[in-house]
Amino acid sequence: MNKYPAVLSIAGSDSGGGAGIQADIKTISALGCFATTAITAVTAQNTLGVDEIHPIPAAIVRAQIKAVMDDIRPLAIKIGMVHHAKLATTIVSVLKEYQGIPIVFDPVMVATSGDPLIKYNTVEIFKQALFPLARLITPNLDEASIITGITIYTLADMKMCARQMIRSGCNAVLIKGGHLKGPALYDVFMNKNGDEYVFKSKAIDTINTHGTGCSLSSAIASYMALGNDLVSSIVKSTDYVQNAIRHGMDVKTGGGSGPLNHFFNPQKLVIADVGEHLGMTTLDKSLR
Repeated sequence: MNKYPAVLSIAGSDSGGGAGIQADIKTISALGCFATTAITAVTAQNTLGVDEIHPIPAAIVRAQIKAVMDDIRPLAIKIGMVHHAKLATTIVSVLKEYQGIPIVFDPVMVATSGDPLIKYNTVEIFKQALFPLARLITPNLDEASIITGITIYTLADMKMCARQMIRSGCNAVLIKGGHLKGPALYDVFMNKNGDEYVFKSKAIDTINTHGTGCSLSSAIASYMALGNDLVSSIVKSTDYVQNAIRHGMDVKTGGGSGPLNHFFNPQKLVIADVGEHLGMTTLDKSLR
């Protein structure tokens, strides 16, 4: 049967439009997929910072997820901002009802502005419940340090963090090195099978990086929904985000850290032939 390849984003709303659900919808749409959402929190924020966070009740988040999963049946899931422990356990509980769908978890803990986005006791629930459920975890350096207790100064430190996360039960980890100082950027990938890759890219001199992590994780989920394997999805997503930053680097949006240009090369909405067990069998690439 013909379907749009749908991606579910479970994340918070950013009133400034640069990160969170808003960045996810833009990314998923720009890559030719159909965006669906479950909003976990409403934030009052802009390019300068986060002023307020209003968590959505866990029961409502659960209802949103089930409404999408039972009807639209997305081919991939991205999880972003999970503000508190009860919400994390609720999300795990409901997603366990739907097996075989790849999950990319971006453990959002701190906004680009430095404002905290989760409660202090949530990290342990991430480790115990959400990490084993996800196909891939995508922490930045600050988040990886919080998770592992390792302060990161070098590429070797990033690899040490990744190994510790794999030992603690993660299926695969992509530690994003965008916060390391220097002309080159390094992202470290490891999985429980022992595969290890270091992705190198050139740093772009701009403050317009708000929503970079959200965009990367939702891009990875989108490429997986389009039938790519995990590593290929990471490579393509890194390239997409780099180009989105580059095309928005000189654009002024607000007085702080501005957004990416998600639509620098938008793709048409894909029509896919999807099997009964959520497996994509053929893809009409002429529509990409």
